[in-house]
Amino acid sequence: MEQRNYYTEIEDFLDDPTFCLWVRTKNDPNGWEEWAVENPKRAKLVEEARLFLLAMKIPENNLSQAEIETALETTWTKIKQKEGRRIPIIKLWKNNFFKGAVAAILIFGLLLGGLYKNHFIPQNKIITYNKLIKENVEGLVEQTNNSNKSQIITLSDGSSVLLKPKSKLSYPKVFAKKERIVYLSGEGFFEISKNPKRPFYVYANEIVTKVVGTSFRIKAYCSEPNVEVLVRTGKVEVTSNQKIKQSKEKEIALLPNQGLRFERKNLTFNKITDITQDESLTHILNGNIEQLSFEFTDIPVSQILKSIEQAYLVEIDFPKDKLKECHLTTSLSDQPLPEKLKIICRALGNNSSYEMNGNQIIILSNGCN
Repeated sequence: MEQRNYYTEIEDFLDDPTFCLWVRTKNDPNGWEEWAVENPKRAKLVEEARLFLLAMKIPENNLSQAEIETALETTWTKIKQKEGRRIPIIKLWKNNFFKGAVAAILIFGLLLGGLYKNHFIPQNKIITYNKLIKENVEGLVEQTNNSNKSQIITLSDGSSVLLKPKSKLSYPKVFAKKERIVYLSGEGFFEISKNPKRPFYVYANEIVTKVVGTSFRIKAYCSEPNVEVLVRTGKVEVTSNQKIKQSKEKEIALLPNQGLRFERKNLTFNKITDITQDESLTHILNGNIEQLSFEFTDIPVSQILKSIEQAYLVEIDFPKDKLKECHLTTSLSDQPLPEKLKIICRALGNNSSYEMNGNQIIILSNGCN
């Protein structure tokens, strides 16, 4: 691994002659700019070091050592307040190389809050989950899956989301009248309740997926280079976050067994007409809900419930003795989990019902008709 991957302090960069060459001459044979933009946190540190180095071009002054230290501490305090986080004070003034540069460092402090973003990563290309949440003026409920297995989330319109580990979903307690909007960071499998008058939007970092009623998977981890959408049933339309705000571009339509890969580095969309032919997507699908069938012909209810348990990674408690003779013929392929359970209970009759608490489901029934 390159030595610069271990740089954690500004001084590390200033001691690197190739870094100094790049900053002072704009000659970049070692690919510093490309290396910096690969990681936003890295880009920030690189920009801090770059500004410090440029500041050294200001002529010497006659400030005393005590005045220099006081000015530096005041500057870092302002920077910490501006950034809203703790920034360690670097005692660079111990090095003669930095004496007399306080004026330049003060300029650096004023620029620190925003210049690195414009220099390395244009703002119109950065869309993050946290930024989307902050921009939302309505109160949202955030569900975070810190466990090692998927969690089922039921939304107010009857839609369901199977949220994967290390993922977050933010959504309103009650959706608006004209549209339904949620925000995803990580990976989730969505089954959307049909309502043509209220389209459903999933904002996942740089992309927006629009649906009316369908099932699909979105994989949008902030740490990964690509965002992926896979359609199981129905139809979805995908566009970039920026495009949907500006309403300039048409959406990319996806049908069942089709997918899309958004490459963050190049800001490009690649449509995949057959997800079974894509090695990466096939790996995602392996053993997951997309490969399971919900078409049942004269199948024991106990077996149908076991299939649901397997698909959604939930636990279903039901009266086995009362339902052991019950068989159903039904299609549940394009229904959210709550709707699947309602259909089963209606088919059983006898005031059958269900209770759902997270990944725990209880079927209440006196047997089938």
